[in-house]
Amino acid sequence: MKKEKAIKPVMEVQLEYFYVDADGREEKKKALAKITDDELHLCPELGEPLRVSLREITNISEADYRISLELGPKEKIVLSELGYQYEDFLRAFMKVHNRRIAKDMLMDEPIKISGIEAEFFYADGSGQGLQKGNAELIIYETALLVIPVPGDFIRIPFGNISGIEEGDCRLVIKTVSGNALTLTKLGEQFDLFKKTISEGINDLSEKNQEFFKELVPGADASLLRKVSQVMKDGQAVERGTLISVSSELFSALEKKIEDFGMKEEYGYLSSIADKEKISLGSKQGLMGDLTGNYFWFLIPIYDLDNKKPGNAIAMEATTATGTGKSTYFFRILPRRKYRDVKNITTLRQEVDGLIEIINKAMIDINFRREPIYLSDEKLSEPQYFKYKIAVEKIPNLRILRALFIGRVAHHSVEQWQADVNDLLAFNVTETDDSKKWENARAEEDEGKENK
Repeated sequence: MKKEKAIKPVMEVQLEYFYVDADGREEKKKALAKITDDELHLCPELGEPLRVSLREITNISEADYRISLELGPKEKIVLSELGYQYEDFLRAFMKVHNRRIAKDMLMDEPIKISGIEAEFFYADGSGQGLQKGNAELIIYETALLVIPVPGDFIRIPFGNISGIEEGDCRLVIKTVSGNALTLTKLGEQFDLFKKTISEGINDLSEKNQEFFKELVPGADASLLRKVSQVMKDGQAVERGTLISVSSELFSALEKKIEDFGMKEEYGYLSSIADKEKISLGSKQGLMGDLTGNYFWFLIPIYDLDNKKPGNAIAMEATTATGTGKSTYFFRILPRRKYRDVKNITTLRQEVDGLIEIINKAMIDINFRREPIYLSDEKLSEPQYFKYKIAVEKIPNLRILRALFIGRVAHHSVEQWQADVNDLLAFNVTETDDSKKWENARAEEDEGKENK
């Protein structure tokens, strides 16, 4: 019989733990603590080991040389008596915990470099501090991830970086939204970090320009740069903005969507939409050149005649395979409020805000769709628990889940159009914002969307 290969711990240390279970029972023991890539093992000299999945931990805090781990509303573990190994243990534990959570936050793309440590200060556009402390830096193919010890993750897509300034052994990374990340104490890794993030930004820009060159043959270098700036990786951009840069670009994107098997669906949604607010975009697939680009659209459907089906933004992402997909719908306004709107400008402002949220959320979750539509009950199942972590950690994803109306699967054009009309009619007759449109076909197709 083949023996199972033992997992080598990241670190082992003697300590004391105090455990309170969900029923209030308490346990205090000395133990050997082992950190692995997925678990914390507490092994007392006499007694059963206590194994804690890193995914179970909902909060970590430390004070007075004690580390508190919350596993739920009532369950917790306090680690103490680590002696001179306290700092090393805390650093090792936070690193493996945060990497586990980073993976569960759907950062499913190649890592360029990891393990870089620095001090950081993250501020908003007015200079007000949002977060600061020590952190590990990971550079992915399309984004920078800052993992504080402890604290909330900061993910900065390369497409959201407006500039990088260098001076006095520090780097200041500025974002399009006005925030700024200041990095210091990079030590010998300063040049390596600067080189890697610069290469990452440049590589992404070059890939985008090469892609748009294929999309719009004959475009000169100046136009390609403008297009690449407007359509940063993943962003869906409004029709008017695209046409102002290049009318050929908008037409080429529409044709790609149609070529990928969405001609009738895109045409129908456009016919009942506010055409000026239609937004189109492209996103490199999770497997790079192996999966090609997503082409995706956001189509707002609304009317001052609130009896007409609407109050929704339709979203769909498609690739060259174009199979097993659904169209997703999000509510623009609270249903009761929508009935009272008398001004088209108000509706368009709400649409602009929601398109921005959908853009950010889809980039944050790397265009996964399961985290949007799975029920809270489903998220508690082991195979979907990583999505539960993503929901807890990504605010824009929580907003999308709250605004999600339902999804319409593609089986035939006639079936799809009938279901779309039914969903949109439901959305203006129902008054409870928590109610979702339900359809047996959508349930049958669950799990086929994220390939």
